[in-house]
Amino acid sequence: MADLQKLANGKLHVGTVSSCAVLLLLTFTLACRIDMHVQPRQNPLSRSDFYSDQRSARPPVEGTVARGQLHEDAYFYTGKIGNNPGDFMPFPLTKAVLDRGRERFNIFCAPCHSRLGDGNGFVASRGFPRRPPSYHIERLRKAPLGYFFDVMTEGFGVMPDYASQIPPEDRWDIVAYVRALQLSQNATMADVPAGQKIPSEPPKFGDPGTGASLPAVLPESNSKAEEAK
Repeated sequence: MADLQKLANGKLHVGTVSSCAVLLLLTFTLACRIDMHVQPRQNPLSRSDFYSDQRSARPPVEGTVARGQLHEDAYFYTGKIGNNPGDFMPFPLTKAVLDRGRERFNIFCAPCHSRLGDGNGFVASRGFPRRPPSYHIERLRKAPLGYFFDVMTEGFGVMPDYASQIPPEDRWDIVAYVRALQLSQNATMADVPAGQKIPSEPPKFGDPGTGASLPAVLPESNSKAEEAK
């Protein structure tokens, strides 16, 4: 009998401990809040029964403009005045603009148009079905600046648009550089500034580079000082 009594008491003790553990676990569970983890939401472009057209993606509220998309300066974003391409830059032309334009041109345009703009780029030389025209033909030398901007924005023929890859300001920088390329390939002696040697003197290098880094070109004033020494 004594052994049975001890066994019964032990089972009662275990049962009490188990009940307390369950109650404690429930208490901690009730204290947890997962409001931001489980919430009513829709997956992109999924169906929704809440709206009459069953589209979860809603159009912008009428009369509103998303931040950064106001585009008040229509010419800056289209290159057109009305329906016709304009022929002026929407901001001052500086050396920094041309440097940026050259950099962007060599990245996005040169693979097809070549760095000279003659249409003999790497892609065209490797079997592209249609070679791009040279920028130096008369038709494109006379084309207004806005025409080049519009082609980059909308695409032309087999050329896709680059509106998503190149922001508007960079497109204008490229336009300025294209015009500089055209002038460089069709210049005359009358276009040479007074006092400038033809051909131009080669650049002077301060650091020849390591092979992994490019050589450092000395500014013109420093190169003259080096020659004086």
